[in-house]
Amino acid sequence: MTVEYNAEQKIPYPALWHVLYRSSTPFWDGVKEDKLLLQKCKSCGSFLNPPRPMCPKCQSMEQEWVPATGKGKLYSWVTYQESPHPAFKAPYSAVLIELEEGVRIVSNMVKVKPEELQIGMPVQVTFEKVAEDLILPKFETMS
Repeated sequence: MTVEYNAEQKIPYPALWHVLYRSSTPFWDGVKEDKLLLQKCKSCGSFLNPPRPMCPKCQSMEQEWVPATGKGKLYSWVTYQESPHPAFKAPYSAVLIELEEGVRIVSNMVKVKPEELQIGMPVQVTFEKVAEDLILPKFETMS
């Protein structure tokens, strides 16, 4: 199911992206180019999600951003029957995707109804322009 937006209502932005989300700026820059990038520790090779300045496994401050496959499986979801904001048309589902790289990412599904969602279903990333200055990574079932 695609989340529908009320064109008359501005999509709420959580904060100034480059101020509060400085450590995730490369992620959002990749999304603008239809690429799903993950932060990876250069010392131990662990993927870090959400992005952070220090690896929680080895405490290294050395990270790099690498392309993800964009493939994974549906780990969990919740379907909202009421909208938290007028810009979002209910019902819609927020999903937790476990990527092939082992990290999980919160997103939305497209082209599938909430009642069709199943734990473990294979998915792949797609990118949706939801506003003039906002592109979001979302997921669809793999065919």
